[in-house]
Parts: sequence; C-alpha cells; structure tokens
Amino acid sequence: MALKADEIDPSLSPRERAEQLVAQMTLAEKVGQMIHPAPLPAIERLGIPAYNWWNEVLHGIAFSGKATVFPQAIGMAASFDDSLMLEVASAISDEVRAKYHESLRMDDKADYFGLSCFSPNINIFRDPRWGRGQETYGEDPYLTSRMGCAFVKGLQGDDPSYLKTVAMPKHFAVHSGPEKDRRGFNATCSQRDLFETYLPAFKACVQEAQAEGVMAAYNRTNGEPCCASSTLLQKILRKSWGFRGSVISDSAAIDDIHMCHGCAETKEESVALAAKNGCDMNIGWSHSALLSAVREGLVTEEEITACAVNLFTARYKLGCFEAPEKVCWTQISESTVHCEKHREIALQMARESLVLLKNENGTLPLRKSLHGVAVIGPNARSVEALQANYSGYAPGMITPLDGILEKLSAGTQVTHHIGCELFGTAPIHPKLHRQMYLMSTRMTGEDAQTVEGLMGPADVDAIIAVMGLNAELEGEQGWTGAGDGDRMNPDLPGRQMELLKKLKSFEKPVVAVIMAGRPVNVEEIGKYADAILYAWYPGEQGGRAIADVLFGDYNPAGRLPVTFVKSPDDLPDIRDYSMKGRTYRFSEKDPAFHFGFGLSYTSFEYSGFQTLEKESGTMKVSACVKNSGAVAGDEVVQLYVRDEESSVPVPNLQLRGFRRIHLLPGEEKTVCFTLNEEDFRCFSDEGTPFVEPGWFELSIGGGQPCDPHGKTAKGRIHIKWNRIP
Repeated sequence: MALKADEIDPSLSPRERAEQLVAQMTLAEKVGQMIHPAPLPAIERLGIPAYNWWNEVLHGIAFSGKATVFPQAIGMAASFDDSLMLEVASAISDEVRAKYHESLRMDDKADYFGLSCFSPNINIFRDPRWGRGQETYGEDPYLTSRMGCAFVKGLQGDDPSYLKTVAMPKHFAVHSGPEKDRRGFNATCSQRDLFETYLPAFKACVQEAQAEGVMAAYNRTNGEPCCASSTLLQKILRKSWGFRGSVISDSAAIDDIHMCHGCAETKEESVALAAKNGCDMNIGWSHSALLSAVREGLVTEEEITACAVNLFTARYKLGCFEAPEKVCWTQISESTVHCEKHREIALQMARESLVLLKNENGTLPLRKSLHGVAVIGPNARSVEALQANYSGYAPGMITPLDGILEKLSAGTQVTHHIGCELFGTAPIHPKLHRQMYLMSTRMTGEDAQTVEGLMGPADVDAIIAVMGLNAELEGEQGWTGAGDGDRMNPDLPGRQMELLKKLKSFEKPVVAVIMAGRPVNVEEIGKYADAILYAWYPGEQGGRAIADVLFGDYNPAGRLPVTFVKSPDDLPDIRDYSMKGRTYRFSEKDPAFHFGFGLSYTSFEYSGFQTLEKESGTMKVSACVKNSGAVAGDEVVQLYVRDEESSVPVPNLQLRGFRRIHLLPGEEKTVCFTLNEEDFRCFSDEGTPFVEPGWFELSIGGGQPCDPHGKTAKGRIHIKWNRIP
C-alpha cells in the first residue's frame, strides 16, 4: 500500500522522504511534476496537492497585486549595505508566505503565488547598454556575491527545520545580453573570465548562502545550451560545488535548444539533453515530450527520477506536506503584506540607494524656506519610473513631486510641469516657456495678475528637473516598448536634454534627478545642472527618499555599482563576452564616474591603516575613519586589492571588502576587514585559482584609490603575501 506524502517517516531527511515518495510514482506522474507554467497536477493517491512553483520577487513580489515595492536591484546594490539587503529580502519572503497561504485558503493555484522565488539576478552587469542590467547588483563579482548572498538568506529564512521560500539565483551562467539574440546566442568566454568574473556570485550563493535552487539561462555558453550544459550543471554546479538542489530552465529555454540553438533536432532530444544534465524543471511545454524521449531511449527513467527527487526535496524543505502548526512560516499573517514596517524598510533602502554625483558650490541641500520651487520633467510624477520591471503594485506610491510637496511648507510656491515627453519627438510644451519666463521674473501690475492666475506670485529659487528612463525604454526582450530592451545610446531620450538646456537658461540653480536602471550620459547633463542626484528606480517610497536628500533630512551615501563610461566608443562590442576593456576591473579608459563613487554633504578622513595579524591563512587590516565635516552621515568604506607582480593577467584592482558606517560630526570608528587567500588569488588560463608570492597593494577609502574626484583621503599600504601551508 502506497504511503502518502505526509505519512512518510518524518525522522528521515527531506531528500530521503522525497526518494520514498518519488519511488511510488509512475513515469507519467514524475514527468507531470517537471512541467510548468500550468500548476503541477495533484496526485491524490499519494496525498500530493496541486502546486504552482512560480514567483517573481526581484525587488518585491511582482504581478500578484498589492505588495511592498522596494528599489530596483541596481539601486539596492548602490546602497553597499548587505545588512539592509537581508532585511529587504526577509520582508519580501514574509509577504510571499502570507500571499501563498492566503491563496491556499482561496484554493487558488495561480502564477506568482508560489514559494519558489526566481531571484536574485546575479548576472554581471558587464556592459552598461544591457537592458536587464537594472535587475542585477552591478558589475563587480564581490559586491554581487555579498548582496546576492544576503538576498538568498533573507528569502530562505533562518529556521533550522523549514525553508521560508526557495531562492533561485539566475541566470546560470554568462548571461548579460544582447537581449534580442538571447534565445540563440552563444556567449563565448575564456576559462579565466568564467571563473574569475561570471561564476563567483553563483558559487557564493550556492555554497555560502545555501540557495536551494538555480535558474539556468537562455543562451549557450561556450557552445553548450545553459539549460543542458554538462559543464555548467554537472561538472561545476553539482560535482565541484556540491549543489544538491533543483535547477529550472528560464521560460521556454528548453524549446530553444532545438528551435534556436540548433543543438538538437527534436523536442524529444532537447528535453532529454536537459534532464540528463540536471535541469529538473522546464518552465515551458517541451517536457511533455519526456515520455516519448524515454521510449526512444534518449533518456532513462532513472535520470527523470533524479530530477523529480530534487523537486520534491524542495517541497519537503518548505514544509508543504506538514501540518501547518509544525511550520513556523505558516503563522505569517496576511496583514504583513505592505505593512508599515516593510514600507519603512523600503524608504530606508531608497534613501541609501541615492547617489550624489555632482554638487557644485553646495547647491544641495536646498533650503526648506524657499519662496518657490519648479519641479519639471517627465519623471516628476511618474509611477512607472518608481516601479521598474518585475514590479508589484503598492497603494500610495510616492513620486518625486509628492515627496517635494510633503517636504515644503504651505507657504512655498511649488509649480510642476512635465516639460516634455519621456521619449519621442514631440516639442517642449509651449506652456512651459510661458511658465518659466514668469517664474524667473518678479512681475508687477497687470503682469502680476497673470502670474497670480497661472502659478502664484512668488519667484522661483530652484529648479528640480526629474528626468531619465523607465522600464518601457530598457529591460527584457519583448517586455519593453523600445524593441529589444537594450539601449545602445546613453543620452537622455527624446527632448529631455533640450528641456534641461532651456531650464538652465533661466539662470536659476538646476538640480537634475535622474531615474534610470543603467548609466546615462551624466557628463552632458552636468553641463547644464548644478547638482545631479542619481535615483535609479527607487520603489514606492522613492519620492520621499529623494526629497529627504534634496532638502537635507538625509545625507546621501550611495555609491555607483557600475562604471559610468564617457562614451559607448570606450566599450567593446556588446556581443563580446571577453572581460578585456570592461568594468573598472579591466578597462584602460578613464570613465566619467568610477565604480564606487558617490558624494556626501560631509567629509571623511582616513588614518592609521595597518595590518593587525596574519595567521591561519588570514590577514586583518584596519583603518580609522573620521567624520571631519559638520553634519552626520554614512560613509561606505571600500577595500581594494591590486596584484602588482602576477605571472598571469589579472584585474587592475578588485573590491574585496566594504562596510557602510554612520558617523556623527567629529566621530571616528575603526573599520576592520579580514582577508584570506581567496582575496589574493589569480586564475590560470584553464580557470584554476592559485595564490603566488609577490607584492600586493591594499587601499582603504571612500572610493577607488585611482578616483580623480578626490572625495576622500585613502589609506594605502604595500604588503607581502606568501602562501601559508
């Protein structure tokens, strides 16, 4: 007599229970549990209910109604705050659990209410033209690893018995454009680039954060379809890294093996190739061909059984077959969705994500006692620019205009106009010319009455231009209104630069607030703006956070997680996956703004950089950081390592530590980092890591040691590192 799922000995491990359960299934039943997007069918005789895996939680739950909308991933990376990232992911997973259990009560098995979260996106933002770069944590493998691990841990929870959700880092691997070619593209890279740049974040999320799942990519990597790659899925992921969780395909990616990649002739061959190499679930339809693939001898039932065991191990770890009272996560109430605590976390992350790129002559912060402020631009009231892609819906989202209105007193005249469309060739609105002329001149008599009727009698003391992009202009193939989703031109679209030039002509201080998921041409913007605040896509509380920074209630400390190049001409072809000439680690070009850069309303001094000890293969280094300015603020302390004597090609320098700290005026703190051999390793032509004796330069400061903007002093020291047996 068959045992039902909840009757199998609970003293066994989740994998052992899954093995016993799957052993009772027919081949057809096992295959039926490997196919999505439809909810997996119930197997009533084994007590297995219907189940839907799918959820999207890139920066909050997407596509399933009300949810807290946090800043887009690239903005959260700009916080350089992995502790806050853990809080964000914990809040998101609370909402996932609440929605999941409410959907069960409603007997609803729809997409985007499942416990398997197709996040985080830890691909490397190697090319700033890539439309999905906004979904990542930037261009640096170390920063991506730290933020990715925090996100995975927050999603999966800290209960020793049951996972809160299943985190599925994606897209494995070597995936970052071009979007229009992703379904048939072959990403060719060297073994050194593979192991030095493209894989470290995945390895960290799997081994350190214990991610239970991984999503494979659309593309081929070095000739092998990622969803059926023996190199990636078997040799590296399962054998080398010891991963025992579940692997799923990207949507319809297994169909692409025969339809786009030409690596198989039939769907039977495609699904067999994927299953044999460890892709357990097809987000698509071709896995229905697995039954005929078995009959044709292309794949064995034992190989299908292994896939099904991986999938059911995850469901046991989630507590899907336990009484609700045994699983602590079932107690999370529906009221947690978009609760006040989560909104506060979203606000704090939005504040920490903002990067001040320019502040000429102390333009910011603005006084709250201004007579008049003009808030101009297509993103000033844009909810779309708050949301980004893969977004949920939050009631009461705060646009930049909303935040500014909240900040100023009732006696301040605030005038708003869109100025121009976000994109397209429509001219600057004629009404703007009239408004701005009146706003820039104090009128009397008859003209004063005209001003009174149009926008009030006050002069304008500052112009806040809110510009940039939105997810309609950059993102995933097929999800934008701009073709393939990539943006090859870094300039502001449409007539936005024309608008900015017009605003500058009124001879008032101009503050540019840029909302975008990728670098835009800030050098050109800087010619016409006295201050530039990069806001990314800041989520539901973004407008409030922007206003906090503009008016001095929050001191900005965000740092760029991606290099802002001067020109696309400084970049290799987007189809070239060699890291040569890319990112701060390998480029020889002087950028507009360095990775790790960001200004503050205060200043910081560094002193006392020293090595503390060297034992057991580790080295501790520290520096004293002092707030030498007049206001409290955060500093992002960054540690970089440069190998000066390597026998093989190495990066220019590498981020190997960061810490976000808060300091009052005059306060100082000692920040300590622990380094080990991994922080000094280089890679052979075959991708093998090794450490060799030689001189290394370590630098601690508020940015890169080569950063010409000179934001802070940097401690610097040369050390001799030798392999310790």
